[in-house]
Amino acid sequence: MKIEQIYTGCLAQGAYYMESDGEAAIVDPLRETQPYIEKAEQAGVKIKYVFETHFHADFVSGHVDLAKKTGAKIIYGPTAVTGFSSHTAKDNEEFKIGKITIKVLHTPGHTPESTTYLCSDENGKPYCIFTGDTLFIGDVGRPDLAQKSANTTEEAMAGHLYDSLREKIMPLPNDVIVYPAHGAGSACGKNMSKETFDTLGHQKETNYALSDISKDAFIKELTTGILPPPQYFPKNAKMNKEGIDAIDEIYERGLNALDPDEFETAANATDALVLDVRSPQAFAESFIPNSIFIGLDGQFAPWVGALITDLKQHLLLVVDEGREEEAVKRLARVGYDYTMGYLKGGIKAWKAARKEVDSVKTVSADELRNLAEKEKLEVLDVRKPGEYDAEHLEFTLSRPLDFINDWTNEFDKQKPYYLHCAGGYRSMITSSILKARGYDDITNVDGGFAALKDAGFETTDFVCQSKKMK
Repeated sequence: MKIEQIYTGCLAQGAYYMESDGEAAIVDPLRETQPYIEKAEQAGVKIKYVFETHFHADFVSGHVDLAKKTGAKIIYGPTAVTGFSSHTAKDNEEFKIGKITIKVLHTPGHTPESTTYLCSDENGKPYCIFTGDTLFIGDVGRPDLAQKSANTTEEAMAGHLYDSLREKIMPLPNDVIVYPAHGAGSACGKNMSKETFDTLGHQKETNYALSDISKDAFIKELTTGILPPPQYFPKNAKMNKEGIDAIDEIYERGLNALDPDEFETAANATDALVLDVRSPQAFAESFIPNSIFIGLDGQFAPWVGALITDLKQHLLLVVDEGREEEAVKRLARVGYDYTMGYLKGGIKAWKAARKEVDSVKTVSADELRNLAEKEKLEVLDVRKPGEYDAEHLEFTLSRPLDFINDWTNEFDKQKPYYLHCAGGYRSMITSSILKARGYDDITNVDGGFAALKDAGFETTDFVCQSKKMK
């Protein structure tokens, strides 16, 4: 028996490959299917099943494509209804993969169809559980994502999850390994651990959800302080339920090299959005006017999903050479399938063709300090509200990137503004959006809040007395 966790950090997502006696199965695969196929081919085994723990909302699964390419059967838990060929399993139904057994444990709560798969070894001993979003390390899945589609309430779903944990998971042996679908950084829970697996026994000792907590207290804990889900979540869930285009078609469409003239024509002739995925520093130095920055080396997919509201938005990419396929793939992972091409030769080719460029002014934290000592500055903190409440500079305004459409029109486009986040990534995204919307005098603070603290700025929080800068 072989079980491998395949963890993708940018999505904080865990897929799983299991293998026994010439057969294999995949749990919760990502959109790009070739790595799973190659792994099975190298081992000389056949992929027999694709197990889905639920209809994922935060990424588009590769289940349909993988099944078509390998002949594997797609398995969902009880109550699941799909728009493609699949098997909806009964509670306690068992499946064989070589000499190991997979047992279906229906564990509704995160969503109605949420299912945990119990894997037992060739001797019938329980070895691990693939819990999806039912049980994380240190947390459990949020109960509000299925509310509209299931005609229920988040309180009712939280109650179902409480029962699922106690009736189906907690009775299992303590040495069973917990393999969840997500870790820290995912929006599918509130306080997940950075660890990506653990024993069930240790989770019983450390995870509040498995403690001696009353049902009412559990429901209150689970439904308090939940931020609204990103706008793309229900759209991804719908795609996973109804079926999707093959990743090969998306690559063929998106990996279209366009010279500067072709790129400019495409941008002007269509409703395409120019998306620049280079580093914040490279974007600040020079970029195509009206393009939007969301860098690959950051929380790329979640921010694309939060800020680009139309999954069918045509996209044209400005990307570092050699990373074109990565960009198209990572967009497709969250359902953005309409990349129409990329700028051949990148920004260097654009400037060599004497095309117009723009830039974002930047200052160091020390430079900002010197300026702030001489005059009153408009400084916007674009971190999340919780980050701002925990600690911020006393003279800054909280304007989270998450809610940029709500506050964009509050300010005078002719005035200068300074932006910072925690490290510089989100503030550069915000700078690009504001520049595209007509704010000309935007300056980004290098290094963000961490650098500002190092530069000697006093900080405050919502419970402290305001402090003056030293």
